[in-house]
Amino acid sequence: MSAHPYACPDILVGGTWRKGRHAQHLTVCNPATGEMLDNLHLANADDLQLALETTHKAFDHWRQVPAHERCARLERGVARLRESIDRIATLLTLEQGKPLAEAKAECALAADLIKWYAEEARRVYGRVIPARLPNSRMDVLKFPVGPVAAFSPWNFPLVLSARKLGGALAAGCSIVLKAAEETPASVAAMVDCLNQELPAGVLQLVYGVPSEVSQALISSPIVRKVTFTGSVPVGRHLAEMSARHLKRITLELGGHAPVIVCRDADLNRTVNMMVQHKFRNAGQACLAPTRFFVDRHLYNDFVEAFGAATQALRVGPGMQADSQMGPVASERRQAAVRDLIDRSIARGARAVTGGAPEMGSFVAPTLLADVPLDAPVLHEEPFGPVASAMPFDTLDQAIAQANANPYGLAGYLFTDSAKAILAVSERLEVGSLAINGMGVSVPEAPFGGVKDSGYGSESGIEGMEAFLDTKFTHYVA
Repeated sequence: MSAHPYACPDILVGGTWRKGRHAQHLTVCNPATGEMLDNLHLANADDLQLALETTHKAFDHWRQVPAHERCARLERGVARLRESIDRIATLLTLEQGKPLAEAKAECALAADLIKWYAEEARRVYGRVIPARLPNSRMDVLKFPVGPVAAFSPWNFPLVLSARKLGGALAAGCSIVLKAAEETPASVAAMVDCLNQELPAGVLQLVYGVPSEVSQALISSPIVRKVTFTGSVPVGRHLAEMSARHLKRITLELGGHAPVIVCRDADLNRTVNMMVQHKFRNAGQACLAPTRFFVDRHLYNDFVEAFGAATQALRVGPGMQADSQMGPVASERRQAAVRDLIDRSIARGARAVTGGAPEMGSFVAPTLLADVPLDAPVLHEEPFGPVASAMPFDTLDQAIAQANANPYGLAGYLFTDSAKAILAVSERLEVGSLAINGMGVSVPEAPFGGVKDSGYGSESGIEGMEAFLDTKFTHYVA
């Protein structure tokens, strides 16, 4: 076993931590070594029913807690979370594989997200509308939508859970979080930091058979809001299920982010920034820059520089101090990424870097150049350490090619041209665009996609609004 302490958590249901009672257990493994860490006990139907009953009762209480007190409770939980960063980051690296420095950064960002939402609880404003009649008043009021069912994935389990927890709890909603079974301990540790400051049942955490959990929670009349981050196929399924039960849903789905590099871009700055961003979390990020459209005059220099920087990355277990990129999440993910690379090379793409590391669930950082427009890697989300580069001759061509797939989450542009900035800002089909930088997701700004990348926003005032109902009142004396 690992020299680092690791144990799968209980589920948090009915106000207490308890063992899940499902007959099925899951094994959690360290993707860097294949080592079994522990067995995870899943929630069964009775556990889920208890969670629903408890969240219903807890909502009736939590919605009446004044906003300034909700803010204070969440901020105390955030302070505890920040004190626990080293411990939680270690759990995250062991079960997910990312370098320890990245795990610490993720934990810190999760704390920032919840802190921002906590502060925003005190700024949920309605408005007064000029009255139509004498001795009357027209108001618009905001109220928490109700109990929330939230589903978060394994790639950034802390941040993507925090976006949902922070918004729901700050708005006055109770929440049942179904987090990823692959990364249970880190999320449970974060939840525990918050739960210690909350009334029993306001926050609950379950792990289970995904189809069983989603069916139980979404079909229940108790749940009034659904929020999901994950793959497009699962998002479609949950959207259909939510529609059948008339549940509001926020979907943050896949991405295949284009990067447009214009002739006047600072080559060294662009390459250094994008290599860092592309291979963070072994490329397992929906906002990772993936498809590089580079002005033909700069293209050869870009491919050479990007390839050299990629080749220089130190790949190894996340607990190894000098590792810059860890493994992908599992052998299944490793096989899928390798298959996508192989099929794209067969279509005519040229492998500038890459290879097949032998240990654990690793995939070598890969750059494919001269990628044909019909290559699979341009149309299927890689969700791994794979970047593709293609030259363009005109900005119109680059924008058209960047828009030529069903995803629309994040995009990146490198130029000093005001004309190019205006054109790309208006015409690139994405929910977030970073220009000469990589900051497409911050707590105070909305994050969400267009097209198959989902709908609705998390973070920012838009993310808070997703957990609120609007009521119009017209009072005549």
